[in-house]
This record gives sequence, C-alpha cells and structure tokens, in this order.
Amino acid sequence: MHKFRSHTCGQLRKEHVGQQARISGWIHSVRDHGGIIFIDLRDHYGITQVVVDPKRDFYQSLEKWRVETVVCFTGSIVARTETTINPKLPTGEIEMVAEQMEVLGEAEQIPFQINQEEQTPENMRLKYRFLDLRREKIHKNIMLRSKVISEMRRKMTDLGFLEYQTPILTSSSPEGARDYLVPSRIHPGKFYALPQAPQQFKQLLMVAGFDRYFQIAPCFRDVTPGPTAHPANSTSSIWK
Repeated sequence: MHKFRSHTCGQLRKEHVGQQARISGWIHSVRDHGGIIFIDLRDHYGITQVVVDPKRDFYQSLEKWRVETVVCFTGSIVARTETTINPKLPTGEIEMVAEQMEVLGEAEQIPFQINQEEQTPENMRLKYRFLDLRREKIHKNIMLRSKVISEMRRKMTDLGFLEYQTPILTSSSPEGARDYLVPSRIHPGKFYALPQAPQQFKQLLMVAGFDRYFQIAPCFRDVTPGPTAHPANSTSSIWK
C-alpha cells in the first residue's frame, strides 16, 4: 500500500466492501452524531465519508482540526445502510471506518468556506486563489475547459490539421483594445506587446505554405471595464 493512498476519494465503490484502503485529502466537512464523527474527505477526484469511532486513540485530536486540514486515513470499507446511502455521491453507497490517521498538513482558519457556494468578495477570492480553486464550481469549470480543448485538438488532428505555436512577445498592432506591454531588458526604454490575436502570425504561416493550421491561442487584451461597464465584459470574470 502506498504511503499516502491506495485509492482516491472518488474511487471506492460497493465492490470494495470488506477491503482495507488508504485515502488522503482535505477535510471537507465534519459532523458529530452522538459521539461518532463523520468526516467528508475530499481530493481532486471526489469525496468519501470517513467514520471515526470514539474508541480510537486519535479521536480526541479531532477537536482541534479545522476544515481543509490534509489528513490520511487507513481503514476498512463498509456498506452503508439503505437509509444512509447518499445518491448525490458516486461513493455514496460506502464509507470508511477509520483505523489509523495521520495529519499531513494542519490548516489555519480559512477566510471563506470551501464547501458552500457563498458570495465571497472577488478581491478576497483572488487574494486566496489557491482556496478559491478548491471550490466545486471553479474546479469543475477548469476540468471542463481542459476536456473541451482536448476534444477540439483531437478532432482537428483527425481532420488533418496541425497545431502551430505563435510568438507571445511581439510588436504592437492595431486592435480593439489596449496592449499589455512588457519592458525589454536588452533595449532600455523599448517594450514588447503581448498579442491581442495571432492574426499576423497566422497569415505568415499561410503565405509560407502551411496548410490546415489551427491554434488555441492565448490573447491579451486590456479591456478592464470602467465604473459603468457590465461585469461580464471584465477579464477578471473568467472562471467565475
């Protein structure tokens, strides 16, 4: 068994009942039901419910744990009763009865809740972006983007297209927004511009005879809205 896990927190199913397993992740939530502690443990792949019996020697240390503490549990996988099955979770038919526990990273008080879709001020979200990225909605958005781009690349390649990478540092070109500028280290007082579109480089490739070109290109446009602009037009609205 690996030092940190034998399974992910989204992997265990009913066919694993009776087996020993080890999982690691963030404490998503803690519930006390008459002395027995129920912990939802979360990682990139999902959530598994862990049950901690009061007889365990590490039970008392639960009092000082905070959500988002990173913990490794080893224990037995048991089936939930019909009345306690959680149909909202892929792992909702099972739970782990903890036999061993190791704290891998203790969390401090977090500035906003990860397990709730509360309205957190944007400046707070950006300051603690590493926490914001753990929220379910943001996490799913980023994974969806990766899957969409991967599928686009696969389809374009199947059609005979090739992807070429165009430069990021270039000269300024007239577009519909302001450029982002990068000062040159070699030429003091001069600047590169970040491309607002790969248009000119794409045309160079076409003139040079490259057929069936595609690119999923990063574009940089300074379109920060004014006080009357709609928030949807702001670059900072990405990944909301």
